[in-house]
Amino acid sequence: MEALQASGAAKAKEGFAHVPFASVDELPSYDGIAFGTGTRFGNMSSTMRNFLDQTGGLWAEGKLIGKAATVFCTTGTGGGRETTILSTWIKLAHLGMILVPIGYGSPGLRDASQVHGASPYGAGTVQRAIAPRPSSLEVDIARYQGKVWAQTAVRLHG
Repeated sequence: MEALQASGAAKAKEGFAHVPFASVDELPSYDGIAFGTGTRFGNMSSTMRNFLDQTGGLWAEGKLIGKAATVFCTTGTGGGRETTILSTWIKLAHLGMILVPIGYGSPGLRDASQVHGASPYGAGTVQRAIAPRPSSLEVDIARYQGKVWAQTAVRLHG
């Protein structure tokens, strides 16, 4: 807790106190799971890694096999966003989840007129960009990803 206080993260965490968090034990009850993570040196955050490391029992029992999974992320500079999603996919593949990328289905991914944090692997935002974040372009791409992922989960599980 001392490290959280020193970094200012404890105060930021308080702002999300009203948001419900999934527990590892409830994951098998979902038809699909969208994972969001910050980028830390081109990889998922340590918090996300810790959460996924707790799924060993679910892996052993095959409880997440066939569930639709998608990943979105945020970066401070835009760097590492693609490797963050790809490195998260490795864990999800070991769990037997069906990875749902967005490809270039969203027209916004081809928009090079502004900085955005998305890639064909998943939506994202760049936190330190000059413009307010997430931008309307990033929100549009994220909505597209959510739609594709939800449609996939419905096709798989009805």
